[in-house]
Amino acid sequence: MLVVAGEPGSHGNRVRRAFQQLSQHLVVGDAGGRLLAFQRMDGGHWAAGYGAQGKAVAAAAFARPSGLLAERSGLPIMQGIAAAEGGHMFYSKGAVPIFVDGVLVGACGVGGGTGEQDEECASAGAAALG
Repeated sequence: MLVVAGEPGSHGNRVRRAFQQLSQHLVVGDAGGRLLAFQRMDGGHWAAGYGAQGKAVAAAAFARPSGLLAERSGLPIMQGIAAAEGGHMFYSKGAVPIFVDGVLVGACGVGGGTGEQDEECASAGAAALG
């Protein structure tokens, strides 16, 4: 079951409150990293949504937090994968995969704060959704 952030009575409300003060964007993607849910907070920068989604694509593609991929982002294979995917994949901190019963079902990405703030919120989002 997928709970969209901000849905009345959902765990997503806790996630929303956690990053509301930071004017961040929350993206939930499927196992292929494609957009399922998006929440833009008031005052959030328009481009942060692209960052949040790009980080979610990376976390879903590799089934690991996007920040762990940053160190290898300059390798030809990583650049090739990102290019083949269409250039939407961002290898930076701020997204985590979502697993249900050990199966990858998607990823939660956040943008608009520091990498650490984004990852903390993404982890909270994934915990609420998984």
